[in-house]
Amino acid sequence: MEPISHLVKSSLPNYLSSLPVPDSLGGWFKLSFKDWLALIPPTAVLAGLGYTAYLAFCPAAQCSAKSARCNNHIRKHEAKVVDMIDVEDIAEKAAFCRCWKTKNWPYCDGSHGEHNKLTGDNVGPVVVSKKK
Repeated sequence: MEPISHLVKSSLPNYLSSLPVPDSLGGWFKLSFKDWLALIPPTAVLAGLGYTAYLAFCPAAQCSAKSARCNNHIRKHEAKVVDMIDVEDIAEKAAFCRCWKTKNWPYCDGSHGEHNKLTGDNVGPVVVSKKK
């Protein structure tokens, strides 16, 4: 525990106080190349912490980090999912899924609503209707 205490109470404050952080906006333009190099490690640490926090707390980041795949469960054993539906078999109208989240493939069951909420997407069904 003593090494951590020394790091937090002594080493880290000494390191941070030695960084060439200017007091004004104009001071940033007066930094030397060596000063800029000295600022790279703490900037990288802050960027890493920020990105980690983003992944941990942003729902859109969590969803996109999981998988770029859109079809996670429908007929995965097939190389390509293709459905042929005769227009004559459609009653008045039919809504077909485009988000791949439905439990009633190929018809839409509204699962895109939750998908859109989680990802910020705006996908919806394709609605096919007969001419009147």
